[in-house]
Amino acid sequence: MKLSHAFFEKNSLVLLIGILIVVSVGGLVEIAPLFFLGSTIEKVQGMRPYAPLELAGRNIYIREGCYNCHSQMIRSLRDEVERYGHYSLAAESMYDHPFQWGSKRTGPDLARVGGKYSDAWHVDHMKAPREVVPGSVMPGYPFLAARKIDAGNIAADMSALKLAGVPYTDDMIANASADFAGQVSPDSKAGKAVLERYPKAQVRKFDGNPEGPVTEMDALIAYLQMLGTLVDFTTFDAAGPNLR
Repeated sequence: MKLSHAFFEKNSLVLLIGILIVVSVGGLVEIAPLFFLGSTIEKVQGMRPYAPLELAGRNIYIREGCYNCHSQMIRSLRDEVERYGHYSLAAESMYDHPFQWGSKRTGPDLARVGGKYSDAWHVDHMKAPREVVPGSVMPGYPFLAARKIDAGNIAADMSALKLAGVPYTDDMIANASADFAGQVSPDSKAGKAVLERYPKAQVRKFDGNPEGPVTEMDALIAYLQMLGTLVDFTTFDAAGPNLR
């Protein structure tokens, strides 16, 4: 055994070749099986692409840099689960380009924020954070309530995401503008169509101004209110029944 070690230690080129062989074999053992998998993410019941208004809200979330202070990934640690809820599943981010996992939490994780607070709470929080959460260092975003937003580019966004693998259908893309407006019109035919195309979508005026135009505040709150709501964790079983 000592003679074998001595041989490698005294011949640096042989040692280098040996290292390359060992690393190559280890790499093949880890990487090769992935080529035989259709996907490394198991699909979970309930997951769907973002509705047009939710997608617009996500774009605003990214534009304003919300991901710099809020992560969207609950780790499978006891304190994480007790504070935020069920640990995040890979499938919950499968349609996110880019994903919003994050690594810094100046504010709380938002993976399960959907339905935790009312729309009015979110509006107040966006306009004046410290009036809702004393001691918050979050800046205010009152301008979101005054900025009208339209669906001018939403169909193009959906088409681009389709190229990236998000399962938007031609029907979804063709009706993007109608669904965008329909999500803030609960009593309209368009609003009902949104629910048919996007199960569990929440259809209502989110910014608290039912007579006003669709605003950036509407879109952002629509996005926040759906986070973590698509998978039913009261019945979720990691062993398989919820997988499809």
